[in-house]
Amino acid sequence: MKNAKVDPYIFGSSILVIAVSSVLLVINRESAEPFLDGVMTGITFNLDWLFQALTFGLFILLAWLAFGRFGKIKLGQGRPEFTTFSWGAMLFCAGMGTSIMFWSVLEPIYYYMDPPFGLESSGNDAADWAVTYGLFHWGLSAWALYALPTVVIAYSFFIKKQKSLKISSACRGVLGKHADGFIGKAIDVLVIWSLVGGLGTSLGLGVPMVSAVISELLTIEESIGLSIGIILIWTVIYCTSAYFGLYKGIKKLSDINVYMALALAIFVLVCGPTLYILSNFTNSFGLMMQNFLQMSFYTDPNGQSGFPQTWTVFYWAWFAATAPFIGLFVARISKGRTIRELICSILLWGSVGSWLYFAVFGGYALHLETNGLLSLTNVLTNNGETAVIVEVLRSLPFSTIVLIFFLILAFIFLSTSLDSATYVLSSIATKELKDGEEPARWHRLVWGFTLAALAISLISVGGLKVVQTSAVIAAVPIVIIYLLLTLSLVKWLKEDFPKQ
Repeated sequence: MKNAKVDPYIFGSSILVIAVSSVLLVINRESAEPFLDGVMTGITFNLDWLFQALTFGLFILLAWLAFGRFGKIKLGQGRPEFTTFSWGAMLFCAGMGTSIMFWSVLEPIYYYMDPPFGLESSGNDAADWAVTYGLFHWGLSAWALYALPTVVIAYSFFIKKQKSLKISSACRGVLGKHADGFIGKAIDVLVIWSLVGGLGTSLGLGVPMVSAVISELLTIEESIGLSIGIILIWTVIYCTSAYFGLYKGIKKLSDINVYMALALAIFVLVCGPTLYILSNFTNSFGLMMQNFLQMSFYTDPNGQSGFPQTWTVFYWAWFAATAPFIGLFVARISKGRTIRELICSILLWGSVGSWLYFAVFGGYALHLETNGLLSLTNVLTNNGETAVIVEVLRSLPFSTIVLIFFLILAFIFLSTSLDSATYVLSSIATKELKDGEEPARWHRLVWGFTLAALAISLISVGGLKVVQTSAVIAAVPIVIIYLLLTLSLVKWLKEDFPKQ
């Protein structure tokens, strides 16, 4: 593997934007936090129709691409670089991280307490929808947001032979020469900022969760020192993986991740209320499929419960903000796949993995709550989110071993997202990245240490939340990037494969 040269403009601008923006947000966090929260509320309530239409509209576009005459187009010459399992493992781990471990337990409990459609709290109907909405939020719609950028970037890189792995290059079909000018540079810097903020969200979920598990195992108090120690361990793992690159590092870590995640899910399924979990998943999956259209366009303008804005629209904005990162990484590892295979695999690999965790962990948590075995709603109200996860794990057989296994899995799960992220960040900030080349190793490590330093600084001063919120707000201009990507791809396809 050859190493490519750094683009000093993108690299320097991105580091400067991240540093200055983070410092300003942290210094002014007391005023910035309510302001950004207000902006976020305004976006989710005033642009709910836009994000709902965008997400569902992608299904139509992806179906046209996958099952139309363009579906057979092969992205790059030769055989695929990775086995189907390793390829699927890398794309799933890059997209989910520790977020799936966190929300698969908590989301059903939140929905049980505050259900959609004006249903009675903590009733049978609320229980029916508790896992259903988790399956919806982390299923086909989420992965559709990831799939479109992936296809366009892969087409740009492998078919159009663009010299760099950047969003701006994938928009060249529309932007033309402007892809190399200020507009293109601004797009790439925006993508880097949204990626860093998206990773901040993952750290914001992962660090407290791991800290709570370690606190339970070692009977020590949670502290900033413990959080910093956790981040440093993560840094060693993901920087090592990113240093060794796609083949020796990221691929192997992702394979291990999927095997361990599957083992934990099977353990809970077998040792937990197996028949209830299977029955509840079947019922929840049926409800989701039957009401998919309603859930996709649900904005509740008359009842104004805020449920779709707080959950669905927020998720679509969050996933849209991180989609360019997933698209860049998955496109890079998808050489030799067809457009049809790429789209179908992203939707199915991603959705099935997410559904498995919500079915097992969400179903198990709901069983504890509804059968009076453990009042997770009280734990959530009185002790917070991470306490719920610890209590659920403690309720399992061999709880100490389960906690240790969960802890190791959490470290690896987030590491697989972060090593992919450092690879993508260094790819964006590389001048040219031809097929067969990788970003320089020192460049990957610089971004790895940058992410670690940023995370430690923000956690130390309590400024992580404002950076997370600002990154999701960046999803608004990214909607325009979706449009540019779509128009660029359609133009290229019609030029390269005209009707006979």
